[in-house]
Amino acid sequence: MRFFYTFLIVVFSTHLSAQDKAMTFNEAKTMGNPVEKLDKLYKGALHTETIPGVFKTEAEQEQLIAAYTKLLQDFATYLKENKFKWERPTRCFNRIYINKSGAIDYFIYNFSVNKDKPEENISEAKAAEFKRLLNAFVKDYRFSVTANEQFAQCSPVTYRDSE
Repeated sequence: MRFFYTFLIVVFSTHLSAQDKAMTFNEAKTMGNPVEKLDKLYKGALHTETIPGVFKTEAEQEQLIAAYTKLLQDFATYLKENKFKWERPTRCFNRIYINKSGAIDYFIYNFSVNKDKPEENISEAKAAEFKRLLNAFVKDYRFSVTANEQFAQCSPVTYRDSE
């Protein structure tokens, strides 16, 4: 019986450590972490007059935007170093959930779908490789701005091959 409990602990802890941080919006929902749930746990990064956010002052918001831009640039560099090719501009929407220490807890995304020109959509193989590389990238990435509370930042992005 003791062996059985040890086995369960090992299997359960291995599953937890292997959990992806990067996933599509649908995958997040299927895994029990829809954005509606996460948005209750992570405050929006940018503060406006109507929506309270974590980064309130203009200087704080400029630092946040610079850090977010750096994250996207660092990821683009990582993709290039790993020989990932987009072949054409690819539109995506990202929602990134960051904890107090700057670690990325969730990187949720969706690629735009063109129903009129399906040949322009990202292939399943390319989407799978993107997800694999994104998970490897966010695993140890630290956002360069931290806060006293966890927060989320989102934006549309157009990914393309760098020159």
